Amino acid sequence: MKRISFITCLINIALSVTAFAQPKILTGVEILSRDGLDIIKGMNIGLITNPTGVNSKLESTIDILFRMKDRQLVALFGPEHGVRGDIAAGEKIESYIDQKTKLPVYSLYGKNRKPTPEMLKGIDVLIYDIQDIGARSYTYISTMGLAMEAAAENNIKFVVLDRPNPLSGEKFEGSIIREGFFSFIGQYPIPYVYGLTCGELAEMINNEGWLTGKKKCDLTVVKMEGWKRSMTFEETGLPWVLTSPHIPHYYSAQYYCASGILGELGVISEGVGYTLPFQLLGAEWIDSEMLANKLNSLDLDGVIFRPITFKPFYGNFQEKTLGGVQIHITDPKNCNLTSIQFYFLQEMFKLYPDKDIFQLASKERIAAFDKAVGWDKIRELFSKNYKYNDIKNIWENEAKEFKKKASHYSLY
Repeated sequence: MKRISFITCLINIALSVTAFAQPKILTGVEILSRDGLDIIKGMNIGLITNPTGVNSKLESTIDILFRMKDRQLVALFGPEHGVRGDIAAGEKIESYIDQKTKLPVYSLYGKNRKPTPEMLKGIDVLIYDIQDIGARSYTYISTMGLAMEAAAENNIKFVVLDRPNPLSGEKFEGSIIREGFFSFIGQYPIPYVYGLTCGELAEMINNEGWLTGKKKCDLTVVKMEGWKRSMTFEETGLPWVLTSPHIPHYYSAQYYCASGILGELGVISEGVGYTLPFQLLGAEWIDSEMLANKLNSLDLDGVIFRPITFKPFYGNFQEKTLGGVQIHITDPKNCNLTSIQFYFLQEMFKLYPDKDIFQLASKERIAAFDKAVGWDKIRELFSKNYKYNDIKNIWENEAKEFKKKASHYSLY
């Protein structure tokens, strides 16, 4: 009897593991492979992708399209970090030949950020398949928009193979970019956390007239099956492939939003260079215990701060001993992620009023901060008193207004 119970237990465990391993959703590339191939039949394909372009079995979209019949993959296009993900953040790359497929790889993060007519020669359709993280300053959505623009200008079809937003489709945070602050880390008038999938954002870009000259491309979004707006990435059951070197886990997207804007100033470490990228905030002058107590006394929804001392292995703060806090997001759905870095500055300034972060930062770094935020008014308002409440209405209400507008482009 005991043996039977033990065997039954093992079977149940195996079944539960198998069930857990089965994804709850199908991504765009899997829908395309299953029943959407007619939209690219007989066409020469240009593929914009990187290592995140995989199906649930971790087969590369490059390989899936490369072996298809009645359609031909003829060129690859790489965003920041490259098609194979072997390029460091911010490093400019040029075009080359992919060693596996022998296809030309055109860089969209070097001399050209937009496909040129020469790159598109002989291509009938551009397919975009990249996992994004739902934050405006992440450059992949800018690459997508410029490629849509090129497709419109060259009468080429554009197909987005849709993927989940790891921050869910219900999270909207941050102010809208103002004229004069558009850049490659903020190319469209959307909040910092924009609550759309790439396919939905592509529809919005196309129909709101955000492409240069208000052009529209011939756009098709291959929708996912089974995805719900409330889903976290963990709930999809899909494997996570790091989207860039410092976004190794699906939850890294949450921390990127919590500290990435502040990291633009180069004065406070956001953990890049240590083992917890974007999960830390620290500097040489900070007393960890005092700051953690200050932040925890705010009783912010969905986040706890742990005192930590750390020494980055590389980067701006290499080999410097820093005091600060580790951010522990306990309830991402109810936590206002982007406000965390402002609350950090608020409480740090109370302890160290001589450390005016914006005076310590260079002009170039301040400009980068303003672009990430969306405009300079947020910095100007906040730095008067170093209080989040001084910017709270703008920061939070503009995102709420955008959510209403974005609902018209909901595909799920």
